[in-house]
Amino acid sequence: MSVAEKKAVMVNYEGMFLLDSGKFAADHEGTISHLMEILEKAGAEVVAHRPWQDGKLAYEIEGHMKGLHYLVYFKMPGSGMDVITRACHLSDIVIRQLVIKQPLTLFDAMVAAIDPATSAEPQPIEEVKEEKVDIDLEAPDYDAIDDVDE
Repeated sequence: MSVAEKKAVMVNYEGMFLLDSGKFAADHEGTISHLMEILEKAGAEVVAHRPWQDGKLAYEIEGHMKGLHYLVYFKMPGSGMDVITRACHLSDIVIRQLVIKQPLTLFDAMVAAIDPATSAEPQPIEEVKEEKVDIDLEAPDYDAIDDVDE
């Protein structure tokens, strides 16, 4: 079997992309599709994604005072990381990116939290039982407490 015939090992990744919030507000579908195109060109298989936080940044980044953090969970061969980094640097929508490897258990738990439809097992919903609690609204009896040492 030659090197070209070997199948690439898929690794689980979590990506946090800081996007231009102005461009996202103007065209959110186009902004998301731009990010997904970057990942697809790198050979990534997107499992779950969603906006995480939109707001003021702690400090100015490349002239941006606001940004949208966009969370993406995907599987990809490790060789695609250079493609993502290069495409994000060239993009006018992606301000910054951070991609980290995730162990399978954490990856599955986070994907289930973001997109419950992808969860293998449905999570049971616990019923909340209402209990009647008697509350004594009268003044407490402070004579029963003896703070003075005799």
